[in-house]
Parts: sequence; structure tokens; C-alpha cells
Amino acid sequence: MAADPARTTAPAPSVVLDTVPVTGWGRTAPTAARIVRPRSYAEAAALVRAGGTPGHRGHIARGLGRAYGDAAQNAGGSVLDMTGLDRVHAIDASGGTVLCDAGVSLHHLMEVLLPLGWFVPVTPGTRYVTVGGAIGADIHGKNHHVSGSFSRHVLALELLTADGEVRIVERGSELFDATAGGMGLTGIILTATVQLLPVETSFMSVDTERASDLDDLMARLTATDDRYRYSVAWIDLLARGTSMGRSVLTRGDHAPLDAVPPRARRAPLTFRPGQLPAAPAFVPEGLLGRTTVGLFNELWYRKAPASRVGQIQKLSTFFHPLDGVPHWNRVYGRGGFVQYQFVVGHGKEEALRHIVQRISERRCPSFLAVLKRFGDGDPGWLSFPVPGWTLALDIPANLPGLGSFLDELDEEVAAAGGRIYLAKDSRLRPELLSAMYPRLDEFRALRERLDPHGVFRSDLSRRLGL
Repeated sequence: MAADPARTTAPAPSVVLDTVPVTGWGRTAPTAARIVRPRSYAEAAALVRAGGTPGHRGHIARGLGRAYGDAAQNAGGSVLDMTGLDRVHAIDASGGTVLCDAGVSLHHLMEVLLPLGWFVPVTPGTRYVTVGGAIGADIHGKNHHVSGSFSRHVLALELLTADGEVRIVERGSELFDATAGGMGLTGIILTATVQLLPVETSFMSVDTERASDLDDLMARLTATDDRYRYSVAWIDLLARGTSMGRSVLTRGDHAPLDAVPPRARRAPLTFRPGQLPAAPAFVPEGLLGRTTVGLFNELWYRKAPASRVGQIQKLSTFFHPLDGVPHWNRVYGRGGFVQYQFVVGHGKEEALRHIVQRISERRCPSFLAVLKRFGDGDPGWLSFPVPGWTLALDIPANLPGLGSFLDELDEEVAAAGGRIYLAKDSRLRPELLSAMYPRLDEFRALRERLDPHGVFRSDLSRRLGL
């Protein structure tokens, strides 16, 4: 096992900041919390031991702040910024495993691992998430129908629990399944051992095609998704009538060495993602309205090839196009945006059609809307994916009547046996939660045993009674 020498420096003392407003990536509903940055496991444990005292509002761990809603906020309490604990401790370059701190980002893992011929097993639409956040939210990517969620590839983890003790938690245990997707409420993940994916290059071989409507898209995904490791469809949610749900379907796999251009074969595992200028700090309200988003969607659909096979793309282009624009969440203006993601099972296609139709008729201006198929569900008690269809979309938070409209969609999702993704939620009504997550009572009971004094709390946990 080879250590990463760049991450083995002695930790500095913890940094305590004044109480400051904290939001999720959607930049809505800020609440004030004390930000603390522990620089050692011992410091984190000392903070936790003090967290159950009377009048204390508890702690919640936070990584790079990419949860869209209130999962990493803690009004009146403490938010533990874990990004200072970011060492890669050891890499097994032959067996393909890495042992790292939970504060390590997927971006840094790619920097370290790709030159060795390994890639992270699952990545969401951004590489700027920490390993701890990836486990706590049990993130999924374009390959869920093949590889499942991130926690399926975690062999073991170290968890700092409410009593201040560090437990080694192995995959398959009750505590592991409660922690995977548990939104940081079982404890603070300190380290994780992750099984990696072997790759020959840092490029992707990508097939692209257009689907004329939602039924055409679902038929293509159902018939041919098993040919691809990665699959996702951008969907035009402003299109109506016979074009409702028209989409651009993008699928692919890691390119083998003989598929990349000769020049790229000289350094086939180089990882140099490009970056554009950051989004401005001030963006006029209403910039992403129905007219501008409608124009964007029309151009995006028409510029996509009707069918293209085997295009070679950089990893960053295929997986993380928005990461090339720092602070892209500012483009929605000061009002922020809501990310709404739900899943309904196979056999519930009519529910999906009806929800897409309602969003289309409501004229919700979303230019970041994607549809994917999920494979087998994951063991995490609060893990989001179940076999079926998942739709995610961004909506400006100041859209009139948005709250009541999404409440109605929640009810349709629940009636269809589906669920809302907690890592993106900021507004779900708590009475719907048990219908969506049937193991919720087990999760609550385990929390009561492990953390009877409420050391780990968040705005999300208070709102939903987790």
C-alpha cells in the first residue's frame, strides 16, 4: 500500500469561525450555525463529546457543500467542516483499493488514482464532493443500472459516533446500512476503504442520439441500456404536445487505449480538466425564465446529432461539464433554485408520464433536467435508488406557486411507491416520508440507541423528524 506523501503533513489546530449563514448548493433558506474545522480525529471526537450537553443544538458534518437542500445546515448548532481531514492514506495499486479520509474529494482521488489506472466506482454530476458526503448521501451516477450507488463499493469505514468513540464499520452490518444514505445522522465518517474501477485511459467513448418524445426515450433506454456502463438523457421539460419529453441520450464507457487518438496515447491517463471563468457574484433575477430556457432547450436539442457513435471525450466533459464553471449555482440569482429529484419503479411509467406532462404544462423553466434508469436497489436504509426511473430537474426557487406545485408532485410520487432524494430535498412534508422510505422506523430506532441526546442533528433531521 503506497501512501500519498502530499497529504501526510501534521494537522493544524482547529479553526472556529463566528456564527455565519449556511445554505445548500441551491442557495435557499439560509440558517445560522457555528462553523468548526477540526484538523485531527481527536479534535473531532472532543467536539462530539461536548455536543450532547443541555441547550446544545448538536453537530452535523459538512464536506464541499454540494447537497442542494438543508442536509448540511444546523440552525443554532455547529457545522463541522471536514475538508481539513483530506489525506489519502494508502493505495493498493494492484488490488484497486484506496484508504482515505472522508474529507478527500472525488476530484483529488481522480488526480491521484487515474495515473495509476484506477477510477472512482461511482461519480455524480460533480467531482467536488467528499468521500464522506458520497457515503452519507449514498450518491449515484450514470452507471447505477450497472454498478449501483457509491456505498456498494465501500468495503469498510471508520465512524465517530455520539459517544465520542470511533467504530470500524464493515459493509453488510446494520450500522453500515444505516450510515449509507443516512445523511450524516449516525455519526461522522472519518475514513473509508473504497474498491476502484480499472481504466486504460482518461477518455470516454460516447454514443449520442436524439429521442423524439418521452415514450421514444424510455423505449430506447429499456431496449439497449444494458450495452453501456454509463447512460443519461437530458430532457426538454418545456416541450409539449407530440414533442413532450424529447431528449438527447448520451451513453458510453471508458475508452480503451487503442480507441484514443495516437497523440493521446503518449500520456493516456492524464487528468487535466479545463475551467471557464466563474459565474458572476450578481446575476439579474429572472435571467433563467421560460423564454431564455426555452431558447436554450431548442438550441441544445437541435444541435445534438441524431445519431453519433464512438466519439472520444475527456472524462470531465462526459461526467462533470458544470464543474468547468465555478459557482455555476449563482446563475439562478439571489433567490436560488430548487433541485427536485424523484424515482418511481418499473411498471409505474404512467406516473412518470403524468408528472412530466404536469411539469411541461406548468412551464417550469429547467435547463438542467435529466432522466436515468436505476438498477437494483442498495442496502442503505435511506438510500434513494430503487429499480426504475429517476428524473432530476432544477427550478428557480422564486417561481410563483412552486411550493404547492411540488407538494402535489410529492403526493403523486408517494402514491406510485416512489421517493424523493433527501440529498437534494429542502421542502418535503414529513408525513410522506414513511411511505417513501419503508425502513424509516428502523433508522429512527437505531438513532435513538446510538445518539439518545441528539448529538447529530441538522435542519433536514428536524424538518423530517429523522
